[in-house]
Amino acid sequence: MGPRARPALLLLMLLRTVAPHKRQPRSHSLHYLFMGASQPYLGLPLFEALGYVDDRLFVSYNHESRRAEFRTPWIQSGATSQLWLQQSQSLKGWDHMFTVDFWTIMDNNNHSEESHTLQVILGCEVKEDNSTRGFWKYGYDGQDHLEFCPETLDWKAADARAQVTKLEWEVNKIRAKQNRAYLERNCPEQLQQLLELGREILNQQVPPSLVKVTHHLTSKMTTLQCQALNFLPQSITMRWLKDKQPLDAKEVDVDILPNGDGTYQGWMTVVVPSGEEQGYTCQVEHPGLDQPLTATWEPSPSGTLVIGLISGIAVCFIIFLIGLLFRILKKRHVSRGTLGDYVLAEGE
Repeated sequence: MGPRARPALLLLMLLRTVAPHKRQPRSHSLHYLFMGASQPYLGLPLFEALGYVDDRLFVSYNHESRRAEFRTPWIQSGATSQLWLQQSQSLKGWDHMFTVDFWTIMDNNNHSEESHTLQVILGCEVKEDNSTRGFWKYGYDGQDHLEFCPETLDWKAADARAQVTKLEWEVNKIRAKQNRAYLERNCPEQLQQLLELGREILNQQVPPSLVKVTHHLTSKMTTLQCQALNFLPQSITMRWLKDKQPLDAKEVDVDILPNGDGTYQGWMTVVVPSGEEQGYTCQVEHPGLDQPLTATWEPSPSGTLVIGLISGIAVCFIIFLIGLLFRILKKRHVSRGTLGDYVLAEGE
């Protein structure tokens, strides 16, 4: 994973709060993730962008280079100069917009000194019946902040601190109409171009290369973590089974995160009483699998060997004590018998 992938991954974790709904089967989506920090923060630049088609990374851009870079072979070999120019100009425009919006939000929150982060996700989904849905959301410091409503041309504030920015942006009706035009016209048109370039690749389904369960002991409880690695598309179902019955979703924490190579990884954790770990099973379903995969936590052979050695030593020690006690008792019995004979002989 490159130096820029680590901060990008961190911000993508924060973007769980502003992520769009999961894409439905046989629909297609195009979305961009924008992220940045007001001051140097874990190597994150002022602006970084990642573009995805159907959850697959195809382009990246950052404020320092001011260049768009196609990230997949199918688009590098098939993209026209017009598409390349369109992407470059579009992302430079998003760079400027992001910076202006970032400082506006910071000023409206009276934030000027500490480092803060802004995350934006915008894009569109084209469904099987050709209907479209657009989304445009802002997250500030990892929390929901503002969401654009294209039907009403206004913004929905997630909390009181977003109200000032909401009112300021709603005054600008031209911006609102431009946002709606992008979500309802430009974005679906661009998505169709990209689908024509990479439809065969985008239809590929790569199942998880590995599903495993790890064990983390804390005081009287144990955290079990299930990992599903290197799969495509992003759509995956992960669940915990206890004694073959699914656990309530509220008891389970699931994260789906991108890898640096365009594939995804899934993480799922559950807290269980110590000693009951082997009653829990991780079950994974993915479009690339013919049937679900399962995994359980198994104690490591070295741990089992140590336990066996300790048990064996304990048993040997107990046997030794019993043998020693038996010899002592036997000697006492012999001594008492000899003393009895001696006294009897003296009495004669």
